[in-house]
Amino acid sequence: MRDYRDIIIKPIITEKSMNLLADNKYTFVVDRRANKTEIKNAIENIFSVKVDNVRTINVKGKPKRMGRFEGRTPNRKKAIVTLKPGQKIRLFEGM
Repeated sequence: MRDYRDIIIKPIITEKSMNLLADNKYTFVVDRRANKTEIKNAIENIFSVKVDNVRTINVKGKPKRMGRFEGRTPNRKKAIVTLKPGQKIRLFEGM
């Protein structure tokens, strides 16, 4: 079994994800091999909250150039986590 902190990589802080906070939805970059159940258990154990719903999105990397060299940004997986009413993650407060 993997450690919960290996599943949740980092929070996503963008204008769109900040607008989702009004609906009690939080956005994270997660391990690409993690499933919804593992993500739910990791969020509940790390932040001590109750999760209502988890939605996942596989984001394909974009092509990038550095002068004459071509490459890609890495593929990643995002998770939008909806918490039960009355629950909050203090990491996102004050933003």
